[in-house]
Amino acid sequence: MSHKNFYSAVSILVGAAALFLIAGISANAQTLSQGWYKVCSKQNDVDICNTMNTVLSNTGQPLTAFNLVEIKGKQNEKRIGIQVPTGRFLPEGVHIQIGDGFSKKIPYIICNGPSCIANDVLDDKLIAAMKSGTKMVVTTVNFRGSANPIEFSLNGFTAAYTGPGMEEKDFQQEQIKLQQAIQSNQKEIEERMRAEQEKAKQK
Repeated sequence: MSHKNFYSAVSILVGAAALFLIAGISANAQTLSQGWYKVCSKQNDVDICNTMNTVLSNTGQPLTAFNLVEIKGKQNEKRIGIQVPTGRFLPEGVHIQIGDGFSKKIPYIICNGPSCIANDVLDDKLIAAMKSGTKMVVTTVNFRGSANPIEFSLNGFTAAYTGPGMEEKDFQQEQIKLQQAIQSNQKEIEERMRAEQEKAKQK
């Protein structure tokens, strides 16, 4: 892989790390998923598509972002990138498990601000396992030595990965809708907590 293409792939993932700036939510909260999206754009003479999914807490904190980046141009390349919050035990890497028949370790390459990124060559065995599987578990180990497994549904993955993809501007509109839904959910949680506090005061 050329250095130019490698850094193009990494820069996409680092740019997406802005998602991890959504702050201050308990990691024990119930999780939700954005579902699988494919976003395509052109950078100079290179076509780049990113098939992605992000698992968040139900109040909006990104827990794990999964990216499959395909670069087409003078040189073609496929990369896998996984973003997780900082505070990970880096030598352990990120472990992917799909059913009983597939497992893979992705090494970390960089920690940037609020997230760390694991990155490696994307191979056909992983894609085949994701297409045939029903769920994928992505596990990191935190600095205390505790495993943090995050589950991704693979429903809709094949359609997204093999489809034409959406333009970046359309994806940004979907992100706005997601943020609005998260903000609404946060408001409901805050109102419920206030109501519970008032009840506790009356006892």
